[in-house]
Amino acid sequence: MCGIVGAVAERNVQNILLEGLKRLEYRGYDSAGMAVRSPQGHLQRRRTLGKVAVLEECLVAEPLPGRSGIAHTRWATHGRPSEHNAHPHQSGERLAVVHNGIIENHETLRRELEAEGYAFISETDTEVIAHLLERESRQAGDLLAAVRRVLTRIDGAYALGVIHAEEPDVIIGARKGSPLVVGVGIDEAFLASDPLALLQVTDRFIYLEEGDAVRLCAGGRIEVFDTEGAVVERAVQTFEHGDGAASKGDYRHFMLKEIHEQPMVIAAALEGRLGERSVLVESFGPDAEALFRQARQIHIVACGTSYHAGMVARYWLERYAGLAVQVEVASEYRYRQVVVPEGTLFVTLSQSGETADTLAALRFARQRGYLASLAICNVPGSSLVRESDLTLMTQAGPEIGVASTKAFTTQLTALMLLTLALGRLRGQAEDEQANLVQGLRELPGLVARVLELDSAIEQLSMAFAEKHHALFLGRGAHFPIALEGALKLKEISYIHAEAYPAGELKHGPLALVDSEMPVISVAPNDELLDKLKSNLQEVRARGGELFVFADEQVGLIEEEYVHVLRLPHVHEALAPILYTVPLQLLSYHVAVLKGTDVDQPRNLAKSVTVE
Repeated sequence: MCGIVGAVAERNVQNILLEGLKRLEYRGYDSAGMAVRSPQGHLQRRRTLGKVAVLEECLVAEPLPGRSGIAHTRWATHGRPSEHNAHPHQSGERLAVVHNGIIENHETLRRELEAEGYAFISETDTEVIAHLLERESRQAGDLLAAVRRVLTRIDGAYALGVIHAEEPDVIIGARKGSPLVVGVGIDEAFLASDPLALLQVTDRFIYLEEGDAVRLCAGGRIEVFDTEGAVVERAVQTFEHGDGAASKGDYRHFMLKEIHEQPMVIAAALEGRLGERSVLVESFGPDAEALFRQARQIHIVACGTSYHAGMVARYWLERYAGLAVQVEVASEYRYRQVVVPEGTLFVTLSQSGETADTLAALRFARQRGYLASLAICNVPGSSLVRESDLTLMTQAGPEIGVASTKAFTTQLTALMLLTLALGRLRGQAEDEQANLVQGLRELPGLVARVLELDSAIEQLSMAFAEKHHALFLGRGAHFPIALEGALKLKEISYIHAEAYPAGELKHGPLALVDSEMPVISVAPNDELLDKLKSNLQEVRARGGELFVFADEQVGLIEEEYVHVLRLPHVHEALAPILYTVPLQLLSYHVAVLKGTDVDQPRNLAKSVTVE
């Protein structure tokens, strides 16, 4: 969301910083700003509300010449969008800082600093960092030492860029929980939250590791320090040029590329939103905590794949946050008389943010007395984002394939963040939240392990090449995952597929089971496993061929017409995210075998913008 750019060069850096901000506009923001050390040794700052173009106009009228500076685009978390809340923040006239992330203990630190006579002019958590740095720099006499001292005082997630008037051509950076990269130039050095911001000046980058600090100096000198303060070497990597979103790269289809991007985008969805043991509630916006504390019920409204994500979230929110949840198909929701209990939070899900039925539902809901609206979306400037009270961006990046893959798993990730944010405010056990937070940190690596099963899933897909029907089964939170698996198969392979709760077999679907009806099931290691095993035996007794995606700790035996693919063990609550991935791969490989247009299936569009 927020974006950082910094530069130390032998030339005027204003336009380098400005171009970097333009390249970060895709992330979404509400204000922009820049601070540059002038040739006379003074800090000069310009900040504006709105788009980078507004800041550019300001700089045309009042330029900021200088060889070192920092710039920022802000998405509000503490304090509403305004010029005085925009970054960079200063303490006095000597020091400026830009910050991505959230400082959890800012209120305590603010009181401490106010008692010492520091005056605050913004509502942000970042201004606390500026004043702490000013205080410590006077005592330490060195900007890097001051930054290191301040980092021991702040809790939460951060990526920082700091400049000081009395340390010419020096920028200090640091990261914990939010990304930060160093651009390596020729006698120049750069800092950014995303390498895309710096591709106009370099394609060589150092990706800072968790807890690293860095000092950029004149002449392109770069020093990286670990959490103990020791100088360390970090590899310089060359960025592969080209529009990655618009190119399939080495993949045969966009869909396959996007399936394999999921470890990366899930990690991006978590960046800056996790504390040591809990979710950072402020990730949802400056008013989120107050509104979440008032929430007594949740209404989730979405279409298609996003609707399935909402169905999974119902299980999570009821279990971990203790809230009643209602999940609605957007195209049905606005055509009935909706009863809205007091304190109901309205949540919309959309990859594009322009889905016509979901947008219409939001506009309908605004007249119905909801507590507030929250949009979980992948496109920052979309209508859904602009018209909602709170937003959480999924950070999936552009998704070209019509059948949604990475947008779905990042929606699920965002919904788990929402669950834990609400749970934290409603008294969820600290150890339970900490375990789930740790599980989220491990999730990208587990998804990467599932992707290593691609070849094995391709072999399984051959059994579907001549089939015309398929049945997907799941229990609990995995019933929506079965629905999503069936949707993917029908979308891109044109095989008729249905999904049922496994316990409903005897109520109709069992009549369809025979040797020509493959049955696909997910079997995580949870409290419903034994019941699921019984349901699978019912299928096998009718001559059905079973394809089971099972936890590696589950004792399912592979035999004739029973195919078992073992997945890595994952926290029970997060299993729906992990078990989505093999179903995506199965659908993809079946579609390839059948020769369909994987990325652009017939009769479907990526964004449904008409009713």
